[in-house]
Amino acid sequence: MNRQVSALRFNRAYYDVFEKGLTLGLMTPAPMPTELPANPVEARRIAQIAEAAGFAALWTRDVPLMIPQEGSVYALDDPFVWLTMLASATTGIALGTAAAVLPLRNPLLLAKVALSLDRVSAGRFILGLGSGDRPEEFAAFGADVIAASEDYREKWSVVRAALAPPGEERSLLLQSTGGFEVLPAIDRRVPMITVGSSRQSLQWIAENADGWASYHREEGRQQGRIGLWDQALTQRNDGVKKPFIQSLNLDLVADESALNVPIPLGVKTVRLALIGYLNRLRDFGVEHVIVNLVQSSRSVEDVLVELGQFAIPNLSLVAIR
Repeated sequence: MNRQVSALRFNRAYYDVFEKGLTLGLMTPAPMPTELPANPVEARRIAQIAEAAGFAALWTRDVPLMIPQEGSVYALDDPFVWLTMLASATTGIALGTAAAVLPLRNPLLLAKVALSLDRVSAGRFILGLGSGDRPEEFAAFGADVIAASEDYREKWSVVRAALAPPGEERSLLLQSTGGFEVLPAIDRRVPMITVGSSRQSLQWIAENADGWASYHREEGRQQGRIGLWDQALTQRNDGVKKPFIQSLNLDLVADESALNVPIPLGVKTVRLALIGYLNRLRDFGVEHVIVNLVQSSRSVEDVLVELGQFAIPNLSLVAIR
């Protein structure tokens, strides 16, 4: 499918991550810690290795409370503080939330922290937003889980207006603040992507978000999902290009004779099979894959170096859609 290119002016992160064929990102901390927070010194070191290996982005999750989920309890720092730390340890790699829980955050304060992080990182920030899925967090924050869908849309609109350059629609922000700015308007828009369904229709996401992030599926199902995304873009966005992003839980094994084994939301595989899989995703129309090494049987450094040497150089061709 040949699609138009968006006329919106984005920050550098958008073009570095979504306009260079298929790129790879890394979910951080890597590996994902449980019970106790990750070591910041080690996290900065891993971020530098990922950047040197050619990864396009570093991502992190927003987990407000340490609530057990699927047998694990994650201790994650505030995502914006975490990414600011990684920004100070790197020079060019993009930084993104996948995702901040929008219904649990004040939209004006969220806009302020997003603008601040984008400014201090020299345009390297991507704001991924989700609706949240833990009823206990909604209760603790005094939020209504039943109203989360509508709340997401309303807060999205305010944040969107705050992150828009001069000359684009900003009236909703000024209505929300009595005519005051959060910070001076920026020249390049901070991209906002929807992570998961976020309790929204695909048509709403296609019309309002700058991209859509979904999870790993069997290849045929994922190709069908991307087809639905293209249809929604045609219906609600005149076919203008917007990226499709996929997460991937990855266990990259060193034994080249090993068989591919599915794992939850990902795959246990070897290098050559992974390269073939990533190239197929590129040809399906995936612009970015967020690699999560939560179940890796090898050191994070070894996997990143191997991906940088053998996988990333093979992914630069732009897919025909």
